[in-house]
Amino acid sequence: MKVLFIHEYLPQEMLGIMWLSRALKDAGHEAQVLFIPDSKWLDQAVEYNPDIVAYSTTTGMHLYIAEVNRSVKKVLPNALCVVGGPHTSFSPEFVEETGIDAICRGEGEHAFVELCNKMQAGEDYYETPNFWFKHPETGEIIKNCQAPLVDDLDALGIPDRRLVYDVSPLYANAERKVFVTQRGCPMNCSFCFHHAWKKNIYETTNKTYVRKRSVDHTLEELKWVKANYPLKFVHFVDDIFNLSNKWLDEFCERYPKEVGIPFDVILMANMTTEEHIKKLRSAGCVYARIAIEAASDYIRNAIFRKNTTRKQLTDAAGWIKKHGIRLGTLNMLGGPGGTIEDEWDTVKLNIECKTDHPLVSIMQPYPGFDINEMTKDMGYAVSGYDDFPHKFNRTSSIEFDNKHVIENLHKWFPLVVRYPWLMPVAKKAIHIKFLGRLYLVMYMLYSEYLVAEQTQTYARAQGDKGLRHWAPFDFVYRLGTKGVFRVYQAIFPKLLGRFFTPSQAGLRLQMGDERVIAHMD
Repeated sequence: MKVLFIHEYLPQEMLGIMWLSRALKDAGHEAQVLFIPDSKWLDQAVEYNPDIVAYSTTTGMHLYIAEVNRSVKKVLPNALCVVGGPHTSFSPEFVEETGIDAICRGEGEHAFVELCNKMQAGEDYYETPNFWFKHPETGEIIKNCQAPLVDDLDALGIPDRRLVYDVSPLYANAERKVFVTQRGCPMNCSFCFHHAWKKNIYETTNKTYVRKRSVDHTLEELKWVKANYPLKFVHFVDDIFNLSNKWLDEFCERYPKEVGIPFDVILMANMTTEEHIKKLRSAGCVYARIAIEAASDYIRNAIFRKNTTRKQLTDAAGWIKKHGIRLGTLNMLGGPGGTIEDEWDTVKLNIECKTDHPLVSIMQPYPGFDINEMTKDMGYAVSGYDDFPHKFNRTSSIEFDNKHVIENLHKWFPLVVRYPWLMPVAKKAIHIKFLGRLYLVMYMLYSEYLVAEQTQTYARAQGDKGLRHWAPFDFVYRLGTKGVFRVYQAIFPKLLGRFFTPSQAGLRLQMGDERVIAHMD
């Protein structure tokens, strides 16, 4: 069977479709990816003539994917069109959209292979686990049960990176690449998908849900990528890198000898010890992020369910700084039940921790998550599925009074953390609603400078100390090649449309590595 993944360009490699491709190819099927925007994408899809067209989508992007699929269905009417990803896992009724034949819930490797095997053998595939199907004749929605979670991540093999890299040199040539060593998270954060997967989709416990790849398997992938593609920085996207002491000990002992490339991680403050930080630093970690989320104990623990004390946060931050690692923090504004004073306390806590790289988002109570019901129970109106923003750090989907104040503080947040003397100015400025677009541009530019600082950190860890790797110089370079275009896009989106085709604009806007796009979007 031939499977065509259609995917938009994202800030970093798509590990999900890489793992799906590995499973499909190991089972004897074919897989290819087609990136959009591209002026000839429909012609390329027809030329490949797939049996299955597959997409992945998040809430906020689902209507766009539905529109893309309608175009595909016109030229490939006989292909089975399947959508997976976070949105369909929590909103499987998306299968009712015109042109969509099936959705996949949860992990897809084994389910997708079973689907392809049945289709290839000419068997009835409408009872394939993890899938909901729309019968082509009756329109009936066929809802199947969930297969068990993958219990051995090593058995999945190494993600098929060639799927993406062979099609897009922009990903292949990027010196910073993304890796993951685990699936699942033991925490019960109300705003995160993990608790909802455990409770609503798989009805399982942490013992089954949280799985870790072996150090052998992880290092095998790292060494393969290093041998075949440019790789100077390793970006681990695990929710909690220090989840297992035993695993961390083995990794930190072997990684510098077998890979020896600077890397960054996310740590859970209530699991972090100074010994962890020492080992990570000796292994080559140059940047570590911890999740503060909110300074208010009520918001952080009662609403967000982080189960973390303020002392654990300040201790972890202090150890990271003490041992010469760049400190990043993850913060969230707009939690239900909070006040503007609570939000300013989060700024102050970041200042106390001497945060180098403050990352901040606006809380989104996605359907299916506990925070959604909590928000509604407090009497707040929440956007419906189709009204959620596709950029989670631009606006809130909760209808607060004076919502613009929270949104404006979000844009001032990183500046005030790094330059506390700006706080009196910012406290007045965030109430001026009509300056919101100016604050967005300011946020974009300063976030880009933070990225330039981070690049300098990685370069110095590699021994690169030339002018090109000096943060101010790199900032100017980035601004000239990417930032200016984004500023213009924010201010003059219609004007840009006259000078750039959607394909050109999309490529310029969306390509680059995670350090750039994750902040500037």
